Amino acid sequence: MKALQIAATGMSAQQMRVDVVSNNLANMSTTGYNARRADFADLHYQQLARPGTVTSAGGTVLPTGVQIGLGVRPASVSVVLAQGSLTQTGGDLDVAIEGQGYLEVTLPSGAAGYTRDGALKRSADGLIVTSDGYPIAPQITIPSDARSISVNAAGEVYAFFQGQVDPQLLGQLSLVGFSNEKGLEAMGSNLFLETQASGAPLVGTAGSDGLGTLRQGYLEESSVDAVREVTELIKAQRGYELNAKVITAADQMLSATTQVR
Repeated sequence: MKALQIAATGMSAQQMRVDVVSNNLANMSTTGYNARRADFADLHYQQLARPGTVTSAGGTVLPTGVQIGLGVRPASVSVVLAQGSLTQTGGDLDVAIEGQGYLEVTLPSGAAGYTRDGALKRSADGLIVTSDGYPIAPQITIPSDARSISVNAAGEVYAFFQGQVDPQLLGQLSLVGFSNEKGLEAMGSNLFLETQASGAPLVGTAGSDGLGTLRQGYLEESSVDAVREVTELIKAQRGYELNAKVITAADQMLSATTQVR
């Protein structure tokens, strides 16, 4: 009886769906987080009678055939790209990205990582770094005697000094775009890595080449919709229960078979 294995794949799929929803809900307060969505596809079909099979000498063919489905499989867990709302923080190094694009960071291995988490900090050496201490690329150093910092929409970083009217340009934050953002590999800590599916990084200036702009003193909130996620959770729970009922029904049928005398 194939119903047991088919229902088992259905329960496994709904369990994975709940895992994705729970991760979304857990990251409701994560800066720059985009919700994930689980997609599924039918697993395989057993061809008992293929459509188009000739059934007579006169050339009669089966119009539909007999194809028995064998369950469901995970197809992908993709990112739902959406702009999160902006929250004002007032921090000099809090930068939100309005539109497309990622900040590039340099990982300890020397490889490049990408993030939309603009909660930047200042290291002991004056470097602008992420919350985990990874320096932003290109590297920008803030002098120790700087009175305040200003970042404009194009990413230019200016420092104001005591006794000086005009600010000093320290550098410019660049943004990075990808032809397929959903192909990036998530590595945790709000960081992503380039993959063959994402395409090569396209480095540009904020506000140009389809990239977004920067807003100082703001952070991008998570784009998770709590109402939608709870609805998905209820649907997944009901789907799991229905597949469990199929297993119960198949078990009762097998029990009836073993009791035949």
